[in-house]
Order: sequence, then C-alpha cells, then structure tokens
Amino acid sequence: MPETVSSAPSTTDLATRGEQLRREGVVIRTWDLRKTFSMGGEEIHAVSGIDLEIRKGEYVAIMGPSGSGKSTLMNLIGCLDSPSSGLYYLNGHLASQMTDAELARVRNREIGFVFQTFNLMAGRDALHNVELPLIYAGVDRKERLQRALQALRDVDLESRKGHKPNELSGGQRQRVAIARALVNRPSLLLADEPTGALDTATGNDIMALFDRLHRDGNTIVLVTHEHDIAQRADRIIHIRDGKVERDERVR
Repeated sequence: MPETVSSAPSTTDLATRGEQLRREGVVIRTWDLRKTFSMGGEEIHAVSGIDLEIRKGEYVAIMGPSGSGKSTLMNLIGCLDSPSSGLYYLNGHLASQMTDAELARVRNREIGFVFQTFNLMAGRDALHNVELPLIYAGVDRKERLQRALQALRDVDLESRKGHKPNELSGGQRQRVAIARALVNRPSLLLADEPTGALDTATGNDIMALFDRLHRDGNTIVLVTHEHDIAQRADRIIHIRDGKVERDERVR
C-alpha cells in the first residue's frame, strides 16, 4: 500500500520543503487540497481535502464515477485551475500559490497534456503541432525541429510528419498529441481519457505506447473511468465525493 502522507509543512517551511521534495523525487505532493464552487447560492465541494504523493517514474490511474471530483483534481494537478485552499507542489514548485502567469509557465515546462479529443491545430501538419510547446518556450528553430522530429520518432510517427490531422487516423492523431506532450521533456505526463475517442484495437495500441513511455522512465497520471485502462497502471487512486476513497497498488 502507498505510504501514509505526513502532516503539512508550516508556513516557515514552505520554501525549503520544495527543495526537499525535489531531492526525494516527489513530482506531485498535496496537503488538504480543496476546490469549492458556488452554484445558485450553493457551495459545491468538488475536491474535499485530498492528500496525495506521486513520485518520479510512477504510473498512476485516477478513477471515479461522474461527479466524483476526478476531473477537478486533474485540473488542479495540471495547473489549469487553482485550489480554494490547501497546498500543491509540482516537482518542488509551490503551484497552489502561483499567479496565472506563473501557472502558465509551469504548464508549458513541467506538464505534458494528452486529451481525449487530441486538441491538434487542424491547419498545421504533425511536425508543427509537436513544435508548438517549444515555440511558446522560445526554443530556437533548429533545436525545435530536432526535438519535434525525435518526439515523433518516439511515437513511431516520423513518416507522417508532413500530414495534417485530417490526413491521419484517430490513433495517429493521438500519437501526435503524445509526441507534443513529450517534446518539452516534462516532469509529468497527464492523460485525460486518452482512449475515449478511439476504437478498442486502436486504444490498446495507445495504451501499449503509454506502457513503453513508463518503462522509459516517464511519470504518468492517467484519468479514466474504464477499469481495464486503469489496470495498466501500477497504482489506482479511487475518487468519490471529492475525496480519496481508496489508493491501491496494482503491481
């Protein structure tokens, strides 16, 4: 079973705790993480005090029924949203206290996103789609091309580098999205229902690619409602009513 999460650091410890987490290889660390929304005068506690630790190289699936809070938790982990309260460290950075501009920089440098709907630019070829995070990061053109081509090689798609999304199959589009997620060498690969728009055979191919990426040392957090997909991970975190219901090792 996962180790018991220790108590939160004091305010005076916040600056030094991040460096300690980096030294220990902790990619994700939360203490009493909460997110509350106001709807029609009512407060919705989407995430209700989650303590979580994920270390470098782990392959973790987050599961839960509709409305469980897993999508909100994913948005918090991915720095797409800020918590109402609690602490969140991403690779030693205190993300829970960052400004929107700081969160945007962290998303670009530390997190590779893979979405169910691919989110590719329709008018651009595969190579340019993979380059995009490097363009935002200000990487020079020669290095961008080298890294984008290598990322496409890593997902066995270099031969399709000049094809636009509408010239690719669903599985190939997801491989482009995965290459784009990897090109900035992120601390975390975050996948939201990555096989949801694919047929079973293609989905199995994509999951085999995630298996390989994990063997190569990538830290992967996969959000899914499918039990067979979650079973590919080494650890499954079950979310219900905004809380961790169960945290189990699969292997």
